[in-house]
Amino acid sequence: MKVVVAPDSYKGSLTAVEVSNIISRAISIVDQDVEVILKPMADGGEGTIDVFLTGMNGEKIPITCRSPIGKKNITYYAMVDDNTAVIEYAAIAGLVQVREDERNPDFTTSFGLGEVLIDALDKGCNNIIIGLGGSATNDGGLGMLQALGMQALDEEGKNVSVFGKDVKDIKSVCFSKVDLRIFEANIQVACDVDNPLVGIRGATRVYGPQKGIQEEDYDLYDKALENYADLIEEKINKSLKNKFGAGAAGGLGFALMALGAEIKSGATLIGNAIDVEKEIEEADLVITGEGQSDEQTLFGKAPSHIAILAKKHDVPVLLVSGSIVDETTKLNEYFTACFSIVNRILDLESAIESAEILLFEKTKQLFKLIKSIACKS
Repeated sequence: MKVVVAPDSYKGSLTAVEVSNIISRAISIVDQDVEVILKPMADGGEGTIDVFLTGMNGEKIPITCRSPIGKKNITYYAMVDDNTAVIEYAAIAGLVQVREDERNPDFTTSFGLGEVLIDALDKGCNNIIIGLGGSATNDGGLGMLQALGMQALDEEGKNVSVFGKDVKDIKSVCFSKVDLRIFEANIQVACDVDNPLVGIRGATRVYGPQKGIQEEDYDLYDKALENYADLIEEKINKSLKNKFGAGAAGGLGFALMALGAEIKSGATLIGNAIDVEKEIEEADLVITGEGQSDEQTLFGKAPSHIAILAKKHDVPVLLVSGSIVDETTKLNEYFTACFSIVNRILDLESAIESAEILLFEKTKQLFKLIKSIACKS
């Protein structure tokens, strides 16, 4: 029997790589003859780099750049296949890097991403993959573009600063000093949201509250980002602000598209990069999962992408998640069967702390059943 294990992370407790290893270990204890293929997944958020490093040959590249609040930040990206850089925005300007009581997009910036991009270009990377999940910024990519050489000028012709609050002061932009290598690179953006830049479904109103934007400031940010977008669109002669993913990462999606980047479903992009479909096609069983599964799982999340591939090749697929919210009726349209690892009443903190042993035991019990059925057939 060949089993492909392709879960997302159990956010807050286990990475996708850890989940894969735990499932594999449990299977091996029940039946050492099972061939287990590990293909941990991500959708562009935290853990994206580890997924690539597990699925492909590569190495972490340490780098010092600006943090989301503009201070020194020691972080990393990855290089795979010698000329491909994999960048996880959450490791550069992630919400987890800003204390909850200090979250305010007026004072966060995407500048660090521009610094990382320059470093990747200096190292000869002409293919760049960027995961946008988990951002702390709402600057429309202003900081990143400035790091790459774009000038953003106020009404007096002076350069504005690099933070979210500075977007409202921009009266003109100039691309003449932007590093030309960025336009020649093949940039793919892993994104699991389809929001436009502005409006009722835009970056500010949908994702701003978790980053610290107050309701009374929605219109101020929206108008500032729209004006900023109009200035850039006029310069590059493209209409981008209403496109799929323009509002991702506080409008960073828009700025990356202005550089020629292609926005893609994160799970699809990552799955294609690590050749997960090829392994699923040859499998007898697929196991996927995530921290919490509900109806939202079916909207572009990694487990639903894996389920679609499994169904395409007529391979049964099990969803094994930390918890499953609501009935599984809609989930069962995608997954052969759905399981929560929680086997008793637990509060959230206890469930997170016990995730490893709960996942191990649930997988072990499932494979005892599978082995028993297989032996009788």
